[in-house]
Amino acid sequence: MTKVLIVGHGAREHVIGESLVKGGATLHAFMSFKNAGLEDLSQGRVKIHSETDFKEIGSYCKANHIDFAVIGPEAPLCVGIVDALEKRGIPCVGPRIEAAQIEGSKVFMRSLLAKYNIRSNVKSKMFQSLEGVSDYIDEMGEENIVVKPEGLTGGKGVKVYGDHLFSKDDIMKYCEELIEKKSRFLLEERLDGEEFTLQTFVDGKNVIKTPLVQDHKRAYENDEGPNTGGMGSYSMENHLLPFISEQDVCLALEDMKQVVHAIKKETGMEYKGFLYGQFMKTANGIKLIEFNARLGDPEAMNILPLLTTNFVEICWGIIHGTLTSRVSFENKATVCKYLAPEGYPESPKKDQKVEIDHEKIKQIGARYYYASVYKKGNDIYSTTSRAMGVLGIAETLEKAERIAEEGVQCIKGNLFHRKDVGTRALLQKRINHMNSLLGK
Repeated sequence: MTKVLIVGHGAREHVIGESLVKGGATLHAFMSFKNAGLEDLSQGRVKIHSETDFKEIGSYCKANHIDFAVIGPEAPLCVGIVDALEKRGIPCVGPRIEAAQIEGSKVFMRSLLAKYNIRSNVKSKMFQSLEGVSDYIDEMGEENIVVKPEGLTGGKGVKVYGDHLFSKDDIMKYCEELIEKKSRFLLEERLDGEEFTLQTFVDGKNVIKTPLVQDHKRAYENDEGPNTGGMGSYSMENHLLPFISEQDVCLALEDMKQVVHAIKKETGMEYKGFLYGQFMKTANGIKLIEFNARLGDPEAMNILPLLTTNFVEICWGIIHGTLTSRVSFENKATVCKYLAPEGYPESPKKDQKVEIDHEKIKQIGARYYYASVYKKGNDIYSTTSRAMGVLGIAETLEKAERIAEEGVQCIKGNLFHRKDVGTRALLQKRINHMNSLLGK
């Protein structure tokens, strides 16, 4: 039996762990914070320790005869966990440090896309001082500006004109803040359109697509409130979205393949692992917002439970460079709704008891994945981050949304969620927005 280590402690890692166990793996978990779901899946074979202490992770792998490791979150990837483990003879599902900079450095990402003429790239410029910033804003028009810090920001560092910044003065002040933090940053063109997530399995050469997902970053219903790590997501039974065509997917996938090739040419490293492309369909075609060097959270919950191909075999294919296009998924829709503590993301309440009616959730047919909660005795408590993802899977989006919503009602505590994620009304709003941009 294959012994697999999962590194990470969130809902993304919970669903990855579930998929590995379903594929026949004996699971071990290494995490900075105990995830009750991973603890159950690994039958207590867990180590609670820093996820960037590579020496300790390597020793744990050797002591437990781990066959390969799957790296869930971006932080360890961007500082070299794969390099460290592979030096000790432990194969990994995840890119090496140079390749992981596709997420770790937005400057590297945009420079690479510009150098290799990737079609979905957008206009942008890097700055590390205020020199030239004012002129560039004037050239672009302040209403067309997005400010992006270079490094990892947990989905909360990007500021967009009209959403977070409302004048040239606001833009300049935010740029000054970043300079004070010694952060390089990009000024990018602001896009108008509908976002979609294309997650892929990559073995260095082959790039295998998974069903499209749309995430909801805003904290409150009707896409209002501050940006979060993601309040929920959905996918459709045909693996597309109503406003994204098969041709759109082909264009996005082709760009991802070219980027994988460009990374090898630029760094000498093959990109292996999961590659997540955040795209936007605009009136001017498909545009790339960002790349992530791992699966999305919540988007991993939309795709992995639909897999009909053995996930352990997919992981071995990534490691050995033998992935084939024979990766298949059920033709079902999914809706994931995230429960977060009251006040999240700005002033979340913590240490609140969470009560789960496990039996009722099971009867409804919903699934749930622990994110940032902790166990004290037999009780579950919230932290200041998103608590749990609840997933509905069904033949139609309406049914999947109903299952997810009914599942959420089985969880009690000082938590809130977006009731509109996956609803027909919100989907229609997205369709109407896209149609208006395309002049339909």
